[in-house]
Parts: sequence; C-alpha cells; structure tokens
Amino acid sequence: MLRLAELLAPLSLVMDLGRGQPPEESMQACLLATGLARVMQLAEADVSLLFYASLLRHLGCTASSHEESAVLGDELVMRPVMNRTDFTQPAELLSAMSAARRTLGIGAVARMATGFAGARGDHIPVSICEVGRQMAQRLDMEPQIAEGVYQAFERWDGKGLPLRLRGEEISLAARISSVASQAIAAYHAAGPEAAVQRIASKSGAWFDPVIGEVFGRHGLTLLAEVTTADPLEAIFEAEPHPRRSYPPEHLREVARAFADMVDLKTPCMHGHSARVAGLAAEAARTLGVGNTGTDTLELAGLLHDIGRVGVPGGTWERPGTLTSTDWERVRLHPYHSERILLRVPTLAHISQLAGRHHERLDGSGYHRQLTAPALTAEACVLAAADVFAGMTAPRPHRAAHSPDEAAAELTRLAEGRLDLDAVRAVLQAAGQPQPPPRGTPSGLSEREIEVLRLMTQGLSNREIGGRLFISARTAEHHVQHIYTKIGASTRAAAAMFAMHHNLVE
Repeated sequence: MLRLAELLAPLSLVMDLGRGQPPEESMQACLLATGLARVMQLAEADVSLLFYASLLRHLGCTASSHEESAVLGDELVMRPVMNRTDFTQPAELLSAMSAARRTLGIGAVARMATGFAGARGDHIPVSICEVGRQMAQRLDMEPQIAEGVYQAFERWDGKGLPLRLRGEEISLAARISSVASQAIAAYHAAGPEAAVQRIASKSGAWFDPVIGEVFGRHGLTLLAEVTTADPLEAIFEAEPHPRRSYPPEHLREVARAFADMVDLKTPCMHGHSARVAGLAAEAARTLGVGNTGTDTLELAGLLHDIGRVGVPGGTWERPGTLTSTDWERVRLHPYHSERILLRVPTLAHISQLAGRHHERLDGSGYHRQLTAPALTAEACVLAAADVFAGMTAPRPHRAAHSPDEAAAELTRLAEGRLDLDAVRAVLQAAGQPQPPPRGTPSGLSEREIEVLRLMTQGLSNREIGGRLFISARTAEHHVQHIYTKIGASTRAAAAMFAMHHNLVE
C-alpha cells in the first residue's frame, strides 16, 4: 500500500508553483490548520478531513490561468497579491491595482478593471473551486474533503464564492483552512505579528470569529512551530490516525489527475501529457522493454510536464517569438518537474527520466544539455513522444501538423538529435488505430461532444457556431446542456471533464 500523505504532500509543490507562492506553502498551511484543529480539540476523524481539505485546497489552481494570463500576461506575479486581497474592501482593491501597475505597467490596471469586473471576476474563483472539487473526487477523497476544497473561497459573512454560503453553512474544514491559508500568506508577506493582526481584522467578516479568536491566542506559537520545521517531515508526523493508504494500482490514476490539472493551464496543451504517456507506453511495448519499463515510461509521460505550471500562461500562449527571458523560464520547467518528483517516495524513480524529456543526443536540448551517452533508451522514447504529441496539436504560433508532417520532422530529427530506434517506435505507436470510445460519458450526445471538444480549444460560442455551421445561440444552448449534464458551470471544469474522459482530440 502507498501512504497517501507521502504521495500528495510533495505533489502539493505543484500547487505552490502554479500559484506563484513560496515552495512548501501548501504544506505549511496544512500544518497550521491541523495545529488549530488540535488546539480546538476536534475529533481525530474531523482533523483527518481537515488535514486533506487544507493540503489540497488549491487543487484547482490552474483552472483560471488562461483567463488571468489573458488579462495580466504574467498571472504568477499577481497571484500572491490577489490571494491576500479582500475583494469586498475598495482600499484593498486599489492596493492590488497599484501593485499591478508597479509590476506589470499601467495597461495591466485597465485590463484588470474590465477583465475582472463583476461576473467576469466571479468566474475565476468559481472555476478554481469546480476544478478543485473534480480533482479531489478523482483522487478518491471523501465527499466532505471534496466539499471543503470546493468551498475554499466562501466567507463567514456570505460574500464569498462559489455558493455565497454564510456562517456555519460553510464546512468546518473550509473555515479552518481559510484562516490557516491566509495566515501563512500574511506571514510570508509581512511576518508573524502581521499574520495575527490580519486574521483578527477579518474575523466575523472573512473568517469564523471563533476560529479567529483561537488563532489570536495560539497563532504566534503555531506559526513558529510550522515555519521552523521541515514541512515534509512535519506533514508525515502530523498526519492524523489512522493514516490513509492507496493501493499501488491507484498510482496511475493519481498521476493522470495531476497531468490533466497541469495541462488545464492553457487550452493549447489540453490532453498533452496523456497523449505523450500513451505514445511512450506503446513505443515501449514495441521495443520490448517489459511491463516494468512500460509502466515507468507511462508514469513519466503523465508527469513529465508538471513543472510547466511555474511558467506564466502568457508565455505558453504567446503567438510570436519568445523573449530570452521567456526561454529561460521555459528551460527550467523540466528541472522543476524532476525536483518535485524526486521528493515523492513512490515517484522518485521517474524523476530523472521526466526531467530529461527535452534533452537531445547532440547536447542541444535542456535543461542540462546532456548528450547521447547520458540518455537512456527510455529518455529517448519520452523525448520522441513529446515531440510528436506537441507537433500534432495546435499551438498559438502555428496550426497542428498532420501526422505525416510530424513523422517527416521526427525522421529528420533522428539524424542527430533524436534516437532513431525511439523515433521508429513512437511513429509505429502513433500509427495504431485508437480503440472506439465506450459509450458517451454523462449521456452527452455526439453533437455535444463535438461542442465540448471545441470548448476545450478556447473557442467562443460564436466561433463554435462557425465551425459547426450553427448559430451562436444554438451553440450556447449546447454549452448549457453540457454544463447541466456534467455538473459544471465553467469552461475550465468542462475541459477537465473532457481530459478525464479522453474526449480531447
């Protein structure tokens, strides 16, 4: 059996990276929430629910990256500021606008004023909450944990989202997690005293006043304990009993869920990691590497790009040439993937392989610029699968290449940059017909699946109508029917549903 905390705690680093937060912030917030719960003498079963609801609070962090980067360009710069902002207070909104002006320029302020106003602004936390709940469900968390994640942005005074719950309508796990998350954010911004003051000033409005009062009495002590401990070791020690486990065969499902979460960051990458994993695994079978090697390649394929959340969405979606600064950030994403996976005991064996998916035989790759002697056959297969999957999908600067065009380019790259045997195996894997889908998930019609696929590409209702030769109004009706059938209200949640059910082309 796989100990759940050992799997999910290190993977919470993906959430920190995707939110522009200090590494290990999610673990620190979880430790603080757990400490508060024990000071409040909650039953161990309730502490366990809180522990995971807090640790996984930001599972939906990539849901709004596309919308935020469209407004800001670099959403990661502003996310720490926006996370701490009380949007019910005009003074704090003005402060956030000033921070955007200093960091991103005057144009960002104007874009924020229009792009985040009213319902448009509400859409961002709602999509984060919906995707967070989907992720918790895919990780087989109890309904109480999934609801705690879903209620991440609710407020005691009823002015939060997504449901505008008030007071004790909000789950206890969500209420404690909210205090802990904001306290840790304030601690990193201004220190422990500022954190205590922040919670006190918002108690009765943002936060449950009883929990705020407990934090006022114990916050400094708990913060000192949390911020001086090794977060990973402390998390393993703090996990409530009985400690949860996963069967080993569930590891792939966890990897697939995190792969989809990462790919959700930008529409042009939806389903990329699953395609790479499928190609790499099939190529491994062609090469006869055995079941263990095939499973290793599939896991590495699913998780090779988790470091990509640390690159702003605006960089991935830039239609023109990347700047040198952009390229430096892009070149670091395999490094982040490798370092995060190395900290997960059950995934450490794939960390080096995942970190080498952009290396090339001639040393022209990144991030280590390794050459052929340092690259295993598995690393060569993963690199070839990543290239083929990327070329056959559209990108902001180009249309998708046909499979034949991609095959020709891989063959050319096999003259010195990609391994010839790996290229042959990947091309053979890509030429195999895909099995037909087993029915349609959630009762979607064939037309609704067509519409859903276009939604995942970021098309508007008008653009969907143009593609399918129907009116924008008819397209909108299809979109609303899809939302009803899959239990969602945002395109981010719809895209996550499509990736989960292999509906992305």
